[in-house]
Amino acid sequence: MGYQLQAVIAEAELLRAASRDVPHARLAPLRQGLSLMPMTDEVFDAVTDGNAEAALGFWRLPGGFDRRLAQWSAAGPVAYVEAEYFGGVGAQRAAVWAGGALASGPLDAPAKKRFFRTVGPISQALRQLGAGRSLGQDEFEAVGLDRHRSNEDWVSSRPS
Repeated sequence: MGYQLQAVIAEAELLRAASRDVPHARLAPLRQGLSLMPMTDEVFDAVTDGNAEAALGFWRLPGGFDRRLAQWSAAGPVAYVEAEYFGGVGAQRAAVWAGGALASGPLDAPAKKRFFRTVGPISQALRQLGAGRSLGQDEFEAVGLDRHRSNEDWVSSRPS
């Protein structure tokens, strides 16, 4: 079974307020006070400026949407994340906007930390949003991104 995610992640209230003007936006709660907005086809179509070029090297970041993320980040850090895995093979990418500008990324490689533990790009971005981790977990698991395996699952899930 695969795992696929393309989403905006931010503090819950910030994302709720920012996404009000995005038709078809659906938010899903995460742990640690964060929420995510899956990049569904409807949201993609609503926010793209029509530029077909992949923004910042992401697979599914709509053209021009990086400018809107920068605007949203004036109220607090905002991340855009993508992950695609099948059979344990895949990749992830993340970027964080803060203070109205791109602050970090795009991150596409794990960072090495002490004791040879690597930190994936999405966990690196989550740290910049204030997420913590517990023993035996990374930030990805600690906020609950492992709860669902696709954007469709996030959209159809009930808040937990």
